[in-house]
Order: sequence, then structure tokens, then C-alpha cells
Amino acid sequence: MNISVVVPVYDEIESLPELTSWISRVMDESSFLYEIILVDDGSRDGSWELITELRKTNPFIKGIKFRRNYGKSAALNTGFEAAQGDVVITMDADLQDSPDEIPELYRMITEDKYDLVSGWKKNRHDPLSKTIPTKLYNGVTRWISGIKLHDMNCGLKAYRNEVVKNIEVYGEMHRYIPVIAKWEGFNNIGEKVVQHQARKFGVTKFGSLRRFIRGPLDLLSIMFVSKFGKRPMHLFGGMGVLSFLAGTICAIWIISEKLYAIAHNEHYRNVTDNPLFYIALVAIVLGSQLFLTGFVAEMVSRSAPERNKYQIEDVI
Repeated sequence: MNISVVVPVYDEIESLPELTSWISRVMDESSFLYEIILVDDGSRDGSWELITELRKTNPFIKGIKFRRNYGKSAALNTGFEAAQGDVVITMDADLQDSPDEIPELYRMITEDKYDLVSGWKKNRHDPLSKTIPTKLYNGVTRWISGIKLHDMNCGLKAYRNEVVKNIEVYGEMHRYIPVIAKWEGFNNIGEKVVQHQARKFGVTKFGSLRRFIRGPLDLLSIMFVSKFGKRPMHLFGGMGVLSFLAGTICAIWIISEKLYAIAHNEHYRNVTDNPLFYIALVAIVLGSQLFLTGFVAEMVSRSAPERNKYQIEDVI
């Protein structure tokens, strides 16, 4: 199979007929062997019933239905697990991503040997409530990750099959899939300017306030997990040791200062009257707690259950 198209679906009943027809037309014109994997993320508008009807007339459509809404990351991760194509294309179901971009994305993966190609919506048809947070996050992510992409969160992306089988997307980390891929060793990441369509049906499912709050937290989580997910003791243990040593040195200094004053019959004050004593005490206690946190996290990381388990109600 040449291409798997993975499409998360959440209350997009109006756009699905046009989207699937458009994808099939592009695939047939290029003579691709393909599949369209529609992952229904707990829709309540009849999207799943429509998917079952579309399947009757289009044998290339496959459907996966969640019992409830888990989010875009969960839908993508489940679609990645099911994808069989040599190249995996992701796109949104709202018709703002153009399937006409698929042949060139496929060529860039197969001929230019990219691991991942991200779309860049250079000319956007979104309100400021979406474009401003997007530009902010893209700038911060470029600076932190070193990945020079203009539009990290574009839903239209292409991957080698090996990439999607070796990354895990959970929570709301779909915004930073290129970062996750890079930390897994897939460094050949490219970019393509893609056409951005104006929304024809419904409204956006992502609120601006939620993007402002959760976006930076997701990025910090990725950076932490990427660097210390398999060795949390290196972070917490290191911080704990430094804090413990700093507190211990301060305590030794205070006690030595008092003993020196006593030995030379000089005026001295009690250790507990010295403010530095309490700082040293806090540093010692905090260092011990951080070290124990690292130890517990190390034990948890060795026995953590799989986090990407979702209730799937039906599969076509």
C-alpha cells in the first residue's frame, strides 16, 4: 500500500462526503493504492453513521470509533497504529487542508527521503484568536527544539511509516509531533507550503484560551519526557544532591564559625539565631525530597503501564 490517510473526526458530518470524495479523486488520478482511516473521536452529530454509509460506496475507507471524546492526539495515535501505507498522511476533516497536496508530499517522502514533511499554511484563513497563538508557539518551539518549521501545528503532514510506528502521541501533544519525531532520532524533517482553505462548515473545535494555557505546558512536558523520561533520577537526583550539598555546606560553615568563636573566646550567637541556618535546613530537606522523588520516578518509569489505551466501540 502506498498511502494511508489518517483523519481525526469530531462532529464533521457536513464535510466528510466532500473530503473522502476529494481524497479518492486525487488518489485515483495518481494511481495510488491507499486507505482512508477515519477516526471518530466521540462525535455526536451522526458522523459515525455517515462513515458506515460512505464505506458501502468506497471500499478504501476504514473507520475507528471511540466511545467518547479523547482528543486529537488519541485519534492520531490510534490511526498511526492502524496505518499500513508506506507513507502516512494526516489531515483535518474540516476541508481546510487540501488533498491536492498529497502527491507532492508523497514524492518528498519517497524521493527526497524526508522522514517527515510538515505543511506550512503561509496564507491562513483563520481568525486572530488562532493565528496569534500559533505564531507564538511556533516561535518558542523553533527556539527550544532547533527545528526550523514555520507551522509546527499544521494538520497536513506526511510521514514515513517507520516514523509513526515509533512515536507515541498522547494528551494534547499532536501540536509538537515534529519535536517528538526528532527526539526519537528522525532528523530529516522538511516543510512544504500548502494551500489553506477557508472553513466551509461548523466552527473550530479549539478555543484560544485553552491553546494559550496548555500549549506551553505540552511543550515543557515533551522536552522533559524526551530528556529525562527514561532516566528521571538524572534530573531529580542531580538537583537533590546539589541542594543537599549546599545545605550541608552552609550548616557546617555556621557550626564551624561558632566553634571558632568559642575557641578564641569571642562573642558568638546561637546557631538557631542565624537566618542562614534555616536556609540550610530547607535546602537539606528539599534535597532529600528531590532525591527520593527521583528514586520513585525511576521505579515508576520501569513499570509504567501503557498510557495509550482507549475504549474503541466499533471498527469497520
